[in-house]
Amino acid sequence: MNNSRRDFIRKTAIAGAAMMAAPSVFGSEAAKRRQKAADAVVPFKLKYAPAFGMFNEHCGADLLDNIRFCHDMGFRAMFDNGLIGRPVEDQVKIAGEISRLGMELGPFVLYADFSVTSFVLNKPEVKEMLINKMKEGAECFKRTGVKWALMVPGRYDEKLQRDFQTANVIDNLRYCCDIAEEAGFTIVLEPLNTIHDHPGLFLNGIPQAYAICRAVDRPSCKIVDDIYHQQISEGNLIPNIEAAWSEIAAFHLGDNPGRKEPTTGEINFKNVFKYIYSRKYDGVLCMEHGLSDKSKDGEVRVIQAYRECDNFEV
Repeated sequence: MNNSRRDFIRKTAIAGAAMMAAPSVFGSEAAKRRQKAADAVVPFKLKYAPAFGMFNEHCGADLLDNIRFCHDMGFRAMFDNGLIGRPVEDQVKIAGEISRLGMELGPFVLYADFSVTSFVLNKPEVKEMLINKMKEGAECFKRTGVKWALMVPGRYDEKLQRDFQTANVIDNLRYCCDIAEEAGFTIVLEPLNTIHDHPGLFLNGIPQAYAICRAVDRPSCKIVDDIYHQQISEGNLIPNIEAAWSEIAAFHLGDNPGRKEPTTGEINFKNVFKYIYSRKYDGVLCMEHGLSDKSKDGEVRVIQAYRECDNFEV
């Protein structure tokens, strides 16, 4: 994308965000609208991270244009669940542009097979599979510098008592941590809701994930707290974040119901973000959600929703 077209798109998106924020075009409201436009390029307080493709109506499908557009809108991070599956040249290209702009790239998915029992089993073939996965993750880290690799422990085993499964998960994670620590990256475990989206999975709550991380007792084993999933699984979002704080390394975002941008559901994201900011959190909050409106205006609305929720007093 050439610079003139990029500048035009940037100004259009900023103007759109300002217009949506302003209830009137007359009198003092015009001044407010101009201020909103100016604020639109100010970096957010927290590192909210859009996914590649979230703003395709504005910036197209080009990877670098995606990064530059998000930076222009005030975002200082991005995430790519499928990073490890991209061609090596694309991985390097993404990492280079992220670094050049002083941004950060959030966790990529290293292992998340929802269809099989894996971590919960004490079997040589499971250990071998996990070691091979970790080696792939180490290579991706070397190329990109992305320091978090997301892992989901898979399904629970209906024929094995849960405490034995927990012990197996802990042992298997320690094998994984040996490789992660030698390479220099961190595993982040993601609890997922089993009520609506992922029935049958072993790991489904923040207290459970916290207990496992404490038992593994390695600096390379942490949690990614998915606000959408945890609102469904257990609610009590801020108290659980506070209780598990020492083991949380990243966040995923999405409102409930619907898994769309903040302000579309029941979660008070402004208060959640304010609490996270109060803890001096400097990590990534991945915008792992859809858009309530997939049009160009809908993309502007996503940016404005984050502006609204990021507008908390500090």
